[in-house]
Amino acid sequence: MKNPKAQKLIDKIQRDLLRNGLITNTIVEDLKQLRPYAIEEENPLLAKVIRLTFEHIEENDSFEIPIPDDEPLDDEQEDITDTESESSPQESLDYLLSLMHDTSIKNNVIDLREYSRALAEYAE
Repeated sequence: MKNPKAQKLIDKIQRDLLRNGLITNTIVEDLKQLRPYAIEEENPLLAKVIRLTFEHIEENDSFEIPIPDDEPLDDEQEDITDTESESSPQESLDYLLSLMHDTSIKNNVIDLREYSRALAEYAE
């Protein structure tokens, strides 16, 4: 996000998450405040991910979406990625928030799309 106020809000959410863990009502309210900045910047992907994220947290009192896997380069690496430990809800949400800082980075957009897909699938 380009807006300095949005950047500060993302930083605040990440600090709160690190200090206090996943406090549902606080994070949901902060994400609801963040979403208008994404709409103002005309970033529909980011606005959607933010909305799906706070709706998911409201419904589940947690963040049950894992960090997206990197695509394996070949069959051998597929076995390696399958054995990696899953991320905690707090780690995954922190990673998602870090992606929101700069949507001009191609890999951030790819991972945001993956979060959007996973959140939509989880809601079904």
